[in-house]
Formats: sequence, structure tokens, C-alpha cells
Amino acid sequence: MVAMKITWIEVLMKQVRWLMLPALVGSIVGSIVGSMDVLGAQASLISTAPEGAALYFIEPVDGATVQSPFVVKFGLKGMGVAPAGIDIANTGHHHLLVNSPLVDESTPLPTSDQVRHFGGGQTEAEISLPKGTHQLQLVLGNYLHIPHDPAVKSPTITITVR
Repeated sequence: MVAMKITWIEVLMKQVRWLMLPALVGSIVGSIVGSMDVLGAQASLISTAPEGAALYFIEPVDGATVQSPFVVKFGLKGMGVAPAGIDIANTGHHHLLVNSPLVDESTPLPTSDQVRHFGGGQTEAEISLPKGTHQLQLVLGNYLHIPHDPAVKSPTITITVR
């Protein structure tokens, strides 16, 4: 009787393997094809910016001396502001680059002390920086935090924190 149970288990396992084989093959083929189109898929995640879109600082202005904490006001022309995660054409949300970090404009912007995210759709923020001279730049990211094509970014400004 025990031999009979093993036989049924073996039969069942062979059937399960045959049933799973197409799914396994499909998964492997999908992975290979998917990895071949990584660049195409990545490109489809980048939103297009309209011609003439511009990002700029309302305050502080270039060359300003401020006391920390201070308010940074973001200006945007030719596009709208939408929170991260909301996919609406010709919109994005602000990112503040502090002291010129290098960023890959084809991938989501990282979060760090040098790359500050304002994914709630904020148009101003109070920030703190240590005393000294700092460079600031704004970059607009799409709903996935990826800069638009062409990138919508402000000129870099220099401020002094006292």
C-alpha cells in the first residue's frame, strides 16, 4: 500500500512538472526579451517637456546672503506642478540640488542631503544649510522622479549662509 502512495505522488509530480514547464519557459523567455529592451523601457518612462518650459529661483537670488534656515521659492514657466506619482502631461515636481551633485538624468533622482525631493508638489520650502558658500539648482522630475526630456532645470545659483 505504501508503494501505491509513492506511485501516485510520482505521477502527480510528473504532471505538475509538465503543467509548470510552459510557465517556466515563458518566464525565462520574457526575462531575456525584457532585458534586451531595457533601454527602450527606460526611455518610455521619461516624460517630454514642452518647448520653452523654464525652472528658476524666485528666492533666494543668485549671490544672496541668507541665515539658516531660509525659504527657497521655486518658479516654473510653461508647465504645471503635480505631486510625485501623478502622471499628468506637462507637469512635474521640484528637486533641489545642493552643491552640484552629478545626477543621471535618465533615471529617478536619488534622495540625499544633496538631492532634496519635494514630491508633494511644494512650490517653496524652508531649508537649513551649514554656514558657508553653497550652489543650488532646481530640477523638475516627472511622476517617477525622472527628469524630463529635455531636462527642465534652473540656472545654478550661489548663496552664502552666515
